[in-house]
Amino acid sequence: MSDLSKNDIDRATFAFSIYDFDGSGKIDAFNLGDVVRALNSNPTLATIEKLGGTKKKGEKQLSLEEFLPIYSQIKKDKDQGCYEDFLECLKLYDKNENGLMLGAELTHTLLALGEKLEDKEVEEVVKDCMDPEDDDGMIPYAPFLRKMCDGWGAKPAAPAEGEAAEA
Repeated sequence: MSDLSKNDIDRATFAFSIYDFDGSGKIDAFNLGDVVRALNSNPTLATIEKLGGTKKKGEKQLSLEEFLPIYSQIKKDKDQGCYEDFLECLKLYDKNENGLMLGAELTHTLLALGEKLEDKEVEEVVKDCMDPEDDDGMIPYAPFLRKMCDGWGAKPAAPAEGEAAEA
């Protein structure tokens, strides 16, 4: 953990506290992936599981002291990809080089390549992140990808004291 800077520890502590829903000083290991994604990391589900994440809620709790070494390990992992990497991959499907790809190709890609998603997961991602298809079945892929990388599925933070919630 000594490889984490004070800023990394402060950011990790803050993200951890958001997912400490009951104030017990622990998070459900089910939420491990959400916490590290909130810290701008993109580990695979397999990596999260290997480092102590669970597939079901309530199976295991993690303290901050247990979380920090996990976060440190994930930060060291260089094979997680970022927005720019994923954007380059989707450009392969942009036949007209105009920022559009077939929505059906994107859905197929989510189902068939990399860490495959289940049909139900793809339906949810498409519903939440994909803009409507145009008359030719095309969608802009960069906004879709931005929504995914910015934490699709994450619950928005509550407004800070004195701020109004958006309507």
